[in-house]
Amino acid sequence: MKRLVTILALVLLAACKQEAPTAPAGKGPPPPPPYQMRAEAPAGDRLAAGRDGKALFENHCGSCHLAGGMGTNLLTKQQMMAGQPPEKGLLANRTDMSPDYVKAVVRQGKMAMPPQTRVDITDAELDSVASYLGKAK
Repeated sequence: MKRLVTILALVLLAACKQEAPTAPAGKGPPPPPPYQMRAEAPAGDRLAAGRDGKALFENHCGSCHLAGGMGTNLLTKQQMMAGQPPEKGLLANRTDMSPDYVKAVVRQGKMAMPPQTRVDITDAELDSVASYLGKAK
């Protein structure tokens, strides 16, 4: 009887054993939404001045401050409550920020935005981003 039970147990175990399913070749999970993808950092020395402010903004700030990001959503809601057009929620569309204001907010933080250290974004990179966002459009 023990032998029969053992054989049945082994047969059941062999029948239940399945290999883990794998994704078909060339297919996988869908890519994340654009606001969760980080833009490629522009080439060059992070401490060098004069790098592309728009590219740096998209790389360092884009996950929150491009369309669909949390920072954009919060700023859009704030703008609409103040009677402003929702397009002002995108930082790149705003004309009311000076480069000094941008630097102060980045280094000190504001509302839900935490302060960014010089490791997160160097002073040279911040200068480029601030001049890109703070320019009159």
